[in-house]
Amino acid sequence: MAISLPTAHVSPPKSCFSFSSSSKLSSHSSLRFGIRHERVNSRSSSRCACAPLTVRAKKQTFNSFDDLLLNSDKPLLVDFYATWCGPCQLMVPILNEVSETLRDKIAVVKIDTEKYPSLANKYQVEALPTFILFKDGKLWDRFEGALQANQLVERIETSLQAKQ
Repeated sequence: MAISLPTAHVSPPKSCFSFSSSSKLSSHSSLRFGIRHERVNSRSSSRCACAPLTVRAKKQTFNSFDDLLLNSDKPLLVDFYATWCGPCQLMVPILNEVSETLRDKIAVVKIDTEKYPSLANKYQVEALPTFILFKDGKLWDRFEGALQANQLVERIETSLQAKQ
């Protein structure tokens, strides 16, 4: 029962890319960690020009979510979401932008509350999306609801600076 988390360094050209990884936590479910970034081609607002990218990933294995928290070299922003949640889906491109903007400061992890209700219960997730910022393995800050990218970046940066 291990969790594998790839950490990736990507230098995106003006194109689309998608990166994700899954690993088994139990025989019935998998915990997904991923980065997905989409950029709309400026020549066409309805298309995305996609080109292959080279992603250098370092695979890290963890025995549990707590192990992941304790062994992360950066603060983690955990997005508790559900696939049926409209505001959660609206946050996908925003989280991609935030992940890229703060790539040197935080890592973003997404946890599907339908697949991992025990984690959602442990952290008292009652509204979606719920964002929990962990630092040094400890809950650092939490906030709920959809935010714009600049608001989310400001909230994270303020939280990390205020409690240092």
